[in-house]
Amino acid sequence: MEQAMRRRGRRSGAVLAVMTAVTLGVAGCDAVDGGSPAPSGTAAEKGRPSPKPTPVWDTGPESVAAVGDSITRGFDACAVLTDCPEVSWATGGSEEVDSLAVRLLGRAGAAERSWNYSVTGARMADLPEQMARAVRRGPELVAVMAGANDACRETTSAMTSVDDFRAGFQEAMRTLREALPKAQVYVASVPNLKRLWSQGRTNPLGKQVWKLGICPSMLGDADALDAAATLRRETVQNRVEDYNEVLEEVCAKDRRCRFDGGAVYEYRFGTDELSRWDWFHPSVEGQAELAEIAYRTVTAKQP
Repeated sequence: MEQAMRRRGRRSGAVLAVMTAVTLGVAGCDAVDGGSPAPSGTAAEKGRPSPKPTPVWDTGPESVAAVGDSITRGFDACAVLTDCPEVSWATGGSEEVDSLAVRLLGRAGAAERSWNYSVTGARMADLPEQMARAVRRGPELVAVMAGANDACRETTSAMTSVDDFRAGFQEAMRTLREALPKAQVYVASVPNLKRLWSQGRTNPLGKQVWKLGICPSMLGDADALDAAATLRRETVQNRVEDYNEVLEEVCAKDRRCRFDGGAVYEYRFGTDELSRWDWFHPSVEGQAELAEIAYRTVTAKQP
């Protein structure tokens, strides 16, 4: 009898201990999940999903400024020896071109939030001043196409040296970065001037316009094929290739800069893509091709 009572006492104590443990366990869960402060420090970090890093390159910038030379001004695309920024590959509003700005911002957006500071005849030494004007608008993307006029001089000896070309581009980039550290830059390669000569020389009208002073280092004596003329054109072509190496190298040092990889240089402009007046500058069709190259480069997930 006494032993049975002791056994019942032990069972009652065990049941009481279990109930106490359950109660404390439930209370403990309520303390965490029921509104008490969450754990902090390392424990909290382990349970929290890591935020996605902000990409360095935004494929959808909301404003565009353009700097450069006659190509970006649409020179000779609409009329002889005349700028036509409406068809500019970078910022023009023409439906025939669908410029980079139109493709990124829509036609209404491009009209409000794109600006063209390029100047016909400009060389790389002029780019820092153009960039200084462009940054006042605070663009999210700056489109650059410059260098053709550095090679298109009266003589090959008058061409911009590679060192001076590099210095001009670096200064333009510094001007941008001092004002807009996070602005993106699209850099187009210098076109293949020798190919433009080979295409345009088939047109008598174009060759007459060339005599007015368009790129004499490459286009002068257009029909001459002797050793001196060949050497002159090769010298110009080599300098263009050197310029493109500079553009690529300087751009590569800036994490928010994209070079087109030589796409403009490699593009095989045909007669349809060249101005019907000078057979050297891009036509409206040629401007559209340049816009496509730029848009493809800017919107690519990887450079």
